[in-house]
This record gives sequence, C-alpha cells and structure tokens, in this order.
Amino acid sequence: MTTGLPFDDFRNLLRGLARADEGPADAVRARLDELAPAGSLRALGEIAAWLARASQSMPPVVSRPQLALFAGTHGLARHDVSARAPSWTAAMVEHCAAGGAAINQACLADDVALKVFDLALDLPTGDISRDAAFDERGCAATMAFGMEAASAETSLLVLGDFSVGGAVAAACVLAALQGGSGRDWVPLLVQAGEARTEPARAVIDAALAHHAGHLRDPLEALRRLGGREIAAIAGAIVSARVQNIPVILDGLAAVAAAAVLHALNAEAVTHCRLAASAPDGLLAGVVGRLAIEPVLAAGNLPGGGIAGTLAVGTVRTAALCLSGLRPMPVPA
Repeated sequence: MTTGLPFDDFRNLLRGLARADEGPADAVRARLDELAPAGSLRALGEIAAWLARASQSMPPVVSRPQLALFAGTHGLARHDVSARAPSWTAAMVEHCAAGGAAINQACLADDVALKVFDLALDLPTGDISRDAAFDERGCAATMAFGMEAASAETSLLVLGDFSVGGAVAAACVLAALQGGSGRDWVPLLVQAGEARTEPARAVIDAALAHHAGHLRDPLEALRRLGGREIAAIAGAIVSARVQNIPVILDGLAAVAAAAVLHALNAEAVTHCRLAASAPDGLLAGVVGRLAIEPVLAAGNLPGGGIAGTLAVGTVRTAALCLSGLRPMPVPA
C-alpha cells in the first residue's frame, strides 16, 4: 500500500504543466517557407521547429549538448536474463570514467559533454518477479536525483542508460502501461542483444502476475516494476520540460520513463524526440501513442548513448541551417 506522499510533488508538478507556446515553431516554419520553398528542407525544418518549441527560443541554438547516462543494477539479474554478468554495469562505469568506451569517442567526435550517473550499484533493486523494485520514497528520491541532470547551462539533453536486466525491467513497465506479455516483448529484447529468451519471458510474466491489480497508477507501475535508471530518466525529463530544455531519448529505459510521464500528462514529453526510429512492431506502436518523433531513421534499440550522440549532430545541423539561411540572390 502506498502512502501517497513521496510522489505528491511530482503529481502536482506534472498536473501543472501547460501547453508550450507554439510561437517559436511557427516562426521557424514561416522562415523556411520564405527562404526554402517547396519543402526542400522539410525533415531538418521539422527538427528545427521542434527544437524551437521545446527550447522556447527563436532561432534555436545547440551550444552545450550533454549526454546523461544512468547506470543501475537489478535484482532480476539473478535469473540470468542477460548474457552479461551483473558485475558488467560497474565495470562499464569505470571504463567510461577512464575514457575507453565507444561512447567516450562518440561524444568527443560530436562535441557532446558526457556524464555517467552511478545509481547505487552496490544495492540492486528488488527482484520484481516476487517483490517491488523499490518503495515509493526510494523511487521519488531517485526521480529527484535524476532532475539534477538537466541544468540551465544545457541547450540539448540526451538521456540513456546501461545496466544488466534494465531492458527487461523497462519492458515490464511498458507492458503494464501499454499491454503485452513476455512472449510479446522478449523478441524485441533478444533482437537487441539485451536478454535471453526463456529467462526474460519468465521474469516478465511472473512480475506482471505478481503485481497485478497494483499497476493502474503509472508511478506505482514504475516503482514496482522499473529500475533506478528509469526513475532517474523520468525525473530528468520532467526537469528539462520545466526548464525548456529539448531532450533526445536513447534506449528502452528512456522510452519507458517517457511512457510513465505521458500516462500522467501528455504535455510532459512534448519536448522529447527519440534518438532513432523504433523497429516495426510493438515498440513502434508504443512510440506512436506517445507521439514522439525520431531524429534518425535507422533503428537502434539498446541504450548506451551512441544513437543519441549521433542524433545531436543532426539536430545541430538543423539549427545551423535555419540560422544561416539567407535570401538567394536573383540571377541576372
């Protein structure tokens, strides 16, 4: 039974979100109609319009992009849902800190600041197949911690994660909110290299059955089935929305966090874009219901930030194209 108290601040904050002013986006479209007729910059133009609306600025600028990666550990990992050992997450945090991971190189190439958040790696969440991931107070505190990832100096925020078992937890949250069972979600996870078929299917079905009757409230679904990385990303999304910081979502945990917020108020995720388009099928349907458009066409389901970092380059290009457009001289 929940107390109703720890989540109250978030409920009130989400309830009070107003629709963003469409003026900056309209200004982008008007400028493009004038200087780039016939839809010659349609795709980049829509990204620029989203950036202007999300940041409430015209022209929009991408000057200080940041990637925030949240690392968490899961009690469900004991069921061997992943080919990776549970110790992989802590090792990956150290690898990033040493600058040796692929994401370090991608961030250097695209001039993106990288922050990796260690979410109590020595304290795995509860085994969701038989217990709640964490209590309401712990979930709310993790969401509050995630809010710190969105700082006023950031002009574009990419949110992602890495963990062992995190994709399975994210699938559980999405199944609770959007429907489906282990049989429906596991092929997506296996295709992405994030799960082993039978153990993951068993955990998802057991978790949904164990918590049945308690999942109608999106925040309750998050705290029972999710993980610290999902909760922290949810907090970061909310904070960014309040501060008019555009957000790029990378990976299944980020989509699950957005789905939780969308279920409470659709306005909570209007400043978000997906890093890359979701594969056809169940996840594409979820993303469609969230009305979150992708930046890149190529799908890349796993988190880890690579797709999000590549998407920053496209968003930056869209902003520069808009700001640099000038009337073309009339040929003599």
